[in-house]
Amino acid sequence: MYYCYFESPVGKLLLNGEKVLEGLHFPKGKTRVEPPKDWIYLEKMFSGAIDQLEAYFKGKLIKFDLELNAKGTAFQKTVWQELVKIPYGETISYGQLAKSIGNPNASRAVGMANGKNPISIIIPCHRVIGKNGSLTGFGGGLDVKKKLLDLEKRIKKD
Repeated sequence: MYYCYFESPVGKLLLNGEKVLEGLHFPKGKTRVEPPKDWIYLEKMFSGAIDQLEAYFKGKLIKFDLELNAKGTAFQKTVWQELVKIPYGETISYGQLAKSIGNPNASRAVGMANGKNPISIIIPCHRVIGKNGSLTGFGGGLDVKKKLLDLEKRIKKD
């Protein structure tokens, strides 16, 4: 497994993968990951992802175009595929996401799958909010979720 770090406005992100990007992890929160000793630091493998993340944080990229290998169950992958359809700068609720995958009673399961998203930001799980508009659960912390949503809303207005 290869990895590198990317200094972002929301902290030092850890990118990892074998041949393509498989993970993007935050420096704090429930999804924090430390690279095991057998992982190899190789920044050039992630140059495309880094370039696109830099453009995203500068407000110059609203849709990522990267080859990804998000590992999960079939249900999780269905949810993650739906996440990338949420337009930049917009949000939907867990219930709306459940309806969009054809399973309107699966809000809780959708929330669990959302929380297991291994490639945050690029697969935009931060765009899913509570039914009442509140910011709910986010592996990188609610402060990071708010920063990402604020960035997208600010850029979208410009």
